[in-house]
Amino acid sequence: MTQSHPTSGPVADPACPVSLDLLGEVYRADADDLPELLATIAEPTRSKLAVYLYGKSHMHQLGLTVARACERDDLVRVAGEIGSVVYGQSRMKPARPVVPTEAAPAPARKISLAGTPAKKISLGGSAAKGRSFD
Repeated sequence: MTQSHPTSGPVADPACPVSLDLLGEVYRADADDLPELLATIAEPTRSKLAVYLYGKSHMHQLGLTVARACERDDLVRVAGEIGSVVYGQSRMKPARPVVPTEAAPAPARKISLAGTPAKKISLGGSAAKGRSFD
């Protein structure tokens, strides 16, 4: 069977500072192995990676995790004020999860599909006067 169009593997984002293979390793690394993996990445590249991941909505938290392995000056050098923000957010304690409180159930309301009460209608004519057709 022949294909009418060529296929290719994943295409790397040109803005990503590391290879697709290394990005995949960082993405799949567990919390215990990630610091060791990040230590193998040169500091300027690691800071660029932190800012790159931070800017991707689905990898925002991973970007903050990578930023914890970076120095503030390096993040500022590669991303300016954004680098400072990323550094600050990476050092913040995570917010405690909101525990929902159980609210008292609302009293049941009667629901009518008719909406407003029916109006009495007249079909007209003198014979129909005084008669109601509901």
